[in-house]
Amino acid sequence: MAATPDTVHWRGVHHLALVTADMDATVRFWHGVLDARLVATLALPAFRHYFFDIGEGSTIAFFEYTDQSIDSFAKPAGVPYAKAAQFDHLSMHLPDEDALLRLRDRLKEHGCEVTDVIDHGFLRSIYFSDPNGIAMEASWWTLDPTGRPADHSDGRLFADPDPVPAVRELRDEGRLRHTVATRLVDGVIEDLRREGITLER
Repeated sequence: MAATPDTVHWRGVHHLALVTADMDATVRFWHGVLDARLVATLALPAFRHYFFDIGEGSTIAFFEYTDQSIDSFAKPAGVPYAKAAQFDHLSMHLPDEDALLRLRDRLKEHGCEVTDVIDHGFLRSIYFSDPNGIAMEASWWTLDPTGRPADHSDGRLFADPDPVPAVRELRDEGRLRHTVATRLVDGVIEDLRREGITLER
């Protein structure tokens, strides 16, 4: 049942925006290991922004900032950490421009600050915040790259003019030459050991 008579027609998460200090390794892991296909890239002088298909119009997107040092860390899930900086913003998925405009107007009617519609080429978005200060976005795909074969040479979707080596491999060879390995966070292993569970590394 809708929360209000004039409901917002959410379609799930458009993209969850995270932060990486190594976009090439991120492509090799998300596309090559997790099989979450790289479906779009953006690049500005200040950052790269790459999108990975996780189904039904939803993506995980990573920022890699230019000439900006990022403190990396690893922590077990669900454990608070003051420097948890990988999260950037959450974008919710809407079906079309009309839904985006209606949500913008609804936010204004409720006294919430919201941007005008921003055209990113293959997606259009508005930006606002939740009461916790979480950066929020609502978006719709003007050219939906999910749920179909990716053409890594399509400049409409792969707009980074100087992509990381992994993207050049996908574009030129149709595959990644190698992927990356990861390790469990020590805190997770310690928690499992307390429960009598051991893992082979």
